[in-house]
Amino acid sequence: MNIFLTGSEGFIGSHLAERLVKDGHKIKCLVQYNFLNNYGWLETIDKNVLNQIEIVSGDIRDKEFIEKSINKKTEIVFNLAALIGIPYSYHAPQSYIDTNVNGLLNILSVSKKLKNLKSLIHTSTSEVYGTPEKLPITEKHQLSAQSPYAASKIAADHLALSFFKSFKLPIKIVRPFNTYGPRQSTRAIIPTIITQSLQKNKISVGSIFPTRDFVYVSDTVNGFIKSINNKKIIGEVVNLGTGFEISIKELISIIGNIIGIKIKIEQSKVRKRPNDSEVKRLVASNKKAKKLLNWSPNYSGKDGLKQGLKQTVNWYKIAKNLRSFKTKNFTY
Repeated sequence: MNIFLTGSEGFIGSHLAERLVKDGHKIKCLVQYNFLNNYGWLETIDKNVLNQIEIVSGDIRDKEFIEKSINKKTEIVFNLAALIGIPYSYHAPQSYIDTNVNGLLNILSVSKKLKNLKSLIHTSTSEVYGTPEKLPITEKHQLSAQSPYAASKIAADHLALSFFKSFKLPIKIVRPFNTYGPRQSTRAIIPTIITQSLQKNKISVGSIFPTRDFVYVSDTVNGFIKSINNKKIIGEVVNLGTGFEISIKELISIIGNIIGIKIKIEQSKVRKRPNDSEVKRLVASNKKAKKLLNWSPNYSGKDGLKQGLKQTVNWYKIAKNLRSFKTKNFTY
């Protein structure tokens, strides 16, 4: 199939791009333009795979550019482009609206004109649920914006669904819970813990009491892949989560055991979210994904999490990978 993928240079996007090529799809990847003219994590994938990808550098906020970039023969559009760092959204909320909402509007508007379009798969986030009233969280749970980032993603989700209802655009919303794995930046908690722990046995983090449902990146990618030809989820939102939650405190302990050290925890006020902005618990109901997508996580429960964490730690242990993340700005 002819596929257009935004956010391809990022953590999940680069893994998805690899998989799409290996599955035999013809893909065109949009990467965020930068003055170095590099392709982010796409530059680290196998060269034989990379050579099969058409890459364009630009910005989803530029509608004219999007119109020129999406081929008229495109059948599938994946939108993974987004600003994702929650702490930064407190300081620059306009940036999140510009990219996550207005950028998506450009994608939707151009996709409306594609005669061969079969699916527009938009990426949501579990953060849209806020601190839940009921667990596990189903797709029918009310949405609650506890950060400007979450607000921008809620707006984006509703905008996408409005194009399904108004224009019959074949929208599918995939809502991954906390994805982790190789290539993830230190804006997320697991790379924060790992990279600091590999350099010293003392780490600085925010609150250690919230719980999260962590999904290994290959499982998230599988969910996207299963969405491509699935007509049952047009106009639907589907959670991708394991149904297992773990506190940040216990997560730190497991990572310490994998690395072979006892990690000393320093809770930093700077790294904590404002109290009303902190999402206390996130754990998914994945019944809908199992029923409609025939999707189940391969890395499930505590044992699955440990397996995924071992693979992630091993990736960061490689010297060149760790050097890429040597920074004082560990945030999540």
